[in-house]
Amino acid sequence: MKEFIEYVVKALVDYPDQVDVRQVDGDRTIVFELRLNQTDVGKIIGKKGRTIQALRTLVNGASGKQGKRAMVEIIEEGRARQEGAPPPEADAANA
Repeated sequence: MKEFIEYVVKALVDYPDQVDVRQVDGDRTIVFELRLNQTDVGKIIGKKGRTIQALRTLVNGASGKQGKRAMVEIIEEGRARQEGAPPPEADAANA
């Protein structure tokens, strides 16, 4: 599955040589961490998140055959945070 994600992402970005997909296995979950050039992040997210959502849907469907749940996360260097977490600026304002 890691190879599938890498293949799709490399086909969409301007800097395919900078695409790095890492697989982190858990008991019931597989997390695919996607690192890429900062300028390519928008291409992977797509309009209103449609591109990344389509990729996540395909990966999650394929992982169901293995009896596991799969997650695809885009790791932005220097900005690692979970989806739904407040942006770092909000943390600084509350301090």
